[in-house]
Amino acid sequence: MRRGAEKQGRGFSILELLIAMGIFLAICAAMFELLRMSQQKYSGETQLSAAYQDSRLAMDQIVRDFNIAGYPPVDMFSVLPSLSSQYAITPVAWIPGYTSVPPIPCNLGQPGVGGGSCGPTVSGNPGDYDLVIETRIPPSPGDPPNPPVSWIGYHYDPNTLTLFRAVVTPKTAGSAPPSPNQVASLGTPLLKNVVNNPGSLMSQILANYPNMFPTGQAQPIFQYTCDNPPASPTPCWKATVTNNSPKNIRDVDVTLIVKTPQQDLQTQSLKLVELFGRGHRSNPVN
Repeated sequence: MRRGAEKQGRGFSILELLIAMGIFLAICAAMFELLRMSQQKYSGETQLSAAYQDSRLAMDQIVRDFNIAGYPPVDMFSVLPSLSSQYAITPVAWIPGYTSVPPIPCNLGQPGVGGGSCGPTVSGNPGDYDLVIETRIPPSPGDPPNPPVSWIGYHYDPNTLTLFRAVVTPKTAGSAPPSPNQVASLGTPLLKNVVNNPGSLMSQILANYPNMFPTGQAQPIFQYTCDNPPASPTPCWKATVTNNSPKNIRDVDVTLIVKTPQQDLQTQSLKLVELFGRGHRSNPVN
């Protein structure tokens, strides 16, 4: 009886404990690795989702602004107001001489040339990375009626990878629209981590997204279509000289390429989102 009791009360050997502990540790290691990978994937997807949402909101803002560009046009008045801040001269403005006749043409959106090539004395507005809209912003509840016409400026700074937006109210007669530097200083960041012109990041981005940057060139944010009578609307750089002007700009195509703030923790590569939008001004004549 004593031998049977001793046999029944016998515990595990050291070897059995070591084997059991090894199996347990292997299972724990696998679980923690799966948890780490899951956390990394969640972090990457969260950043990508946030970049997409921020880009979508910025795109909506640009399109809304451009859709009301040129309001109210001069042909809306039987007697033109004495103050130019009460009407829009053109839907889109560049500096200086944006109201000159004949208009100053620009190579807006021409592949390999860029939108800022507006002549020897004009630079930047509008361009591949700059846009100035002339319009009356709809008043909010409680605002006085008939607010003055404003300039809404957009400027992309490739050094900080930031797209700025500024509202200058009211626009004043005889003065130039806000320059890119003024938009950056007066405005607020609308969208960060914009890599349409990625600079030193180009080689890293091309390795994972070669189709976003054909031939390895920076991509414009703004490209313009002009009314080109008697022909149909066409890219402004293809329009006739008299129709390649701020007054004739009908549409703006917007491309936003935005990266996540941090590299993907699993692949150590940049994650990008690319959005396309089009603003179409509703005012037919200015």
